[in-house]
Amino acid sequence: VQLQASGGGLVQAGGSLRLSCAASGSIFGFNVMGWYRQAPGKQRELVATISSGESTNYADSVKGRFTISRGTAKNTVYLQMNSLKPDDTAAYSCNLQIIDAVGRSFWGQGTMVTVSS
Repeated sequence: VQLQASGGGLVQAGGSLRLSCAASGSIFGFNVMGWYRQAPGKQRELVATISSGESTNYADSVKGRFTISRGTAKNTVYLQMNSLKPDDTAAYSCNLQIIDAVGRSFWGQGTMVTVSS
């Protein structure tokens, strides 16, 4: 499985961006897709996840501002980011976890989000 992320860029504080991540091929079984971010000099942190059953989970820092969703084909995940803050500046990466007896995790390349004050 390969993940292709897009949608990053430069935006002013208070603005919006939408990130997309598409997984190659079909994904079978229970799985979780999510977005993580890593700011310069900081550890990678979870932003939001969504399961194949559409259950969502958000970091406290983005609740009420970010929305994660899946595409109709279920192999695409989106992150709508509103009311962006300079603290949201980071490289955002998408992840796919296939929850089965093997347990596999796949990462896409990062897409940079820069929020200017």
